[in-house]
Amino acid sequence: TAALIWNEIIREKVTNFIMNQSKEQRILNFVLQNAVRGDPCSVVDTIDKYCSQKEWAMNVGNEKGEILDKTVEEVNPSVALELGTYCGYSAVRISRLLKAGARLLTVEFNPEFAAIAKQMIEFAGVQDKVKLLEGPSEEIIPQLKKKYEVDTLDFVFLDHWKDRYRPDTILLQECNLLRKGSVLLADNVIFPGAPDFLDYVRKSPHFQCTYYPSHLEYMQVEDAMEKAVFLG
Repeated sequence: TAALIWNEIIREKVTNFIMNQSKEQRILNFVLQNAVRGDPCSVVDTIDKYCSQKEWAMNVGNEKGEILDKTVEEVNPSVALELGTYCGYSAVRISRLLKAGARLLTVEFNPEFAAIAKQMIEFAGVQDKVKLLEGPSEEIIPQLKKKYEVDTLDFVFLDHWKDRYRPDTILLQECNLLRKGSVLLADNVIFPGAPDFLDYVRKSPHFQCTYYPSHLEYMQVEDAMEKAVFLG
């Protein structure tokens, strides 16, 4: 926690003031200067390099990213949803594994993050697979069927505000966006934590859960991911 406070609040604010740009802009600039255009693996690796060596950032990171990769490969989704785009790291990571014709809808509330992510996705060359939706998840989820022509979701990655995990999972159910076999994967369920989400999916007869212990991105802090398979 102390390390995060130092990285996220003190060091970042000082650096932002000195350089007159945000950390997210610095991450994008590093990618534009060092990664290979049109190569999503290069973009992911370059972000990891920056965030492990220069400035910590709240991407899923490579350790938990491998859990994400494995889950996406197992599900092989036609339609995927990501809640919390941030700089576009996981959108690029997920989309590079999608089969031809599949699509990822990614939702970001913060317009500054959305602008960075859009450039990151285009630089990685995955813009044909990814649609970035800007706004609060609780407003966008009910629009998915009519406005974005989603029947049901094969895969959902939850990586936004932790207090939205539980209500947005319930909202996905209420909007009939989950089918039997739909897979939810939630990041940061230990740090900073999503106890109400874990309590909900583990006690619900509609979900079968798997717990993946891991570490907080770019740190040796205990964290985990939770996979919840919708049983209908």
